[in-house]
Amino acid sequence: MSLARCVVFAIILAGSAYSADQVERGKYLVEEVGKCQDCHTPRQADGQLDKTQWLKGTVLDFQPINPVPGWHKTSPDLTPSGRLWERWGEKGLVGFLTTGKGPSGHAADPPMPTYTLKAEDAEAVVAYLKTLK
Repeated sequence: MSLARCVVFAIILAGSAYSADQVERGKYLVEEVGKCQDCHTPRQADGQLDKTQWLKGTVLDFQPINPVPGWHKTSPDLTPSGRLWERWGEKGLVGFLTTGKGPSGHAADPPMPTYTLKAEDAEAVVAYLKTLK
């Protein structure tokens, strides 16, 4: 990790229970493994992801050919300013990522895949998401 990135994470994580290593792992899991930005970040007119709206939720630009019960046309804001954090909190988000079910006990509606991550990976994802504005 670069020195500049370490300094940024140190400032963001001051007073946090998460380490810079957890945040880096979470960033990798979100951006490189899960590719969460593909559904949770709006696109600009040229099709590129709008980095000023990173993981802020968006209207999905795809849909199934045949109707799928419960299909959502939008994705939620994954940043701490979004309703998901307000409703579920860190514990609920970690629980969702480890069990595949939200606090109500239900799986997410399509097209969201069901993830059953190891607790340490789910915590890393939440650590990363917590750093987003």
